[in-house]
Amino acid sequence: MCAVSTPPKLVIDRPCSAGGQREEQHIMGSAIDNGDLVRQGYEAFNSADLETLGRLFTEGVSWITPGRSSVAGHARGRDAVFAQFGRYGGETRGTFRAELKQVLTAPDGTVIGVHHNGGERNGKQLDTDCCIVFEFEDGRVVSGREYFSDLYNWDQFWS
Repeated sequence: MCAVSTPPKLVIDRPCSAGGQREEQHIMGSAIDNGDLVRQGYEAFNSADLETLGRLFTEGVSWITPGRSSVAGHARGRDAVFAQFGRYGGETRGTFRAELKQVLTAPDGTVIGVHHNGGERNGKQLDTDCCIVFEFEDGRVVSGREYFSDLYNWDQFWS
């Protein structure tokens, strides 16, 4: 017999309402706190703030990037994950950006960051939407899994 479970309810956090205020539906516990941590992480990533990222990620963090490009694969450990992040900035001469559009939180603490990736590398333009599913333990990221709306664009950019 197969057990069927209901997927966790997500809370939508929209960056700004018409009046310029961030709209957020509050739910219990760590999901909202983790959403704030994801926002901090995107800010730190885009400004190459490794000190903040180091506080947000566990030493044993796991990061999965799909595809067939040179950046695809499973990075294990904070040093390996940060080395991959460094490639994003280094190989694009600092043009790589992950512009956060929306944060979705679940009661179990899982957070999905929806963003737009852009950058230039070797005459190629990156222009694709992405989301990252973040899992947390004790207020720190233990895993991230990326999903792209246009994996072909992502792979071509990094080839």
